[in-house]
Amino acid sequence: MSAVKKIPMRQCIGCGEMKSKKEMIRVLKTTEGDIVLDATGRKNGRGAYLCKNPDCLEKAMKSKGLERSLKTAVPEEVYENLAKEMGQFAEP
Repeated sequence: MSAVKKIPMRQCIGCGEMKSKKEMIRVLKTTEGDIVLDATGRKNGRGAYLCKNPDCLEKAMKSKGLERSLKTAVPEEVYENLAKEMGQFAEP
C-alpha cells in the first residue's frame, strides 16, 4: 500500500478560502519587523497567506486581515509594495 501524502492547507486572509499551500503567496513579517512577500514559503518569521489574486489583497486591506494575522500595524506604503510584487505572481 502506498501512503497518501498530506497536502498542507492554508486559509486566505482576503477571501477566507482554504487552498493548498503551494497555490498561495505567503506575506511575512520578518524578525526585523519588515513585511515582505515570501515566494518560497520557507523564510523565518510570522506568515499570513493570500491567494494569487490581487482582489484578495484588496479584501485583506479593507478588513485589516493582514494586520490581525501579522499582529502589527501595516503602513500604507507596504500595501503598495505588496500590490506591485503581487502583480508578478498574478494568475493569468
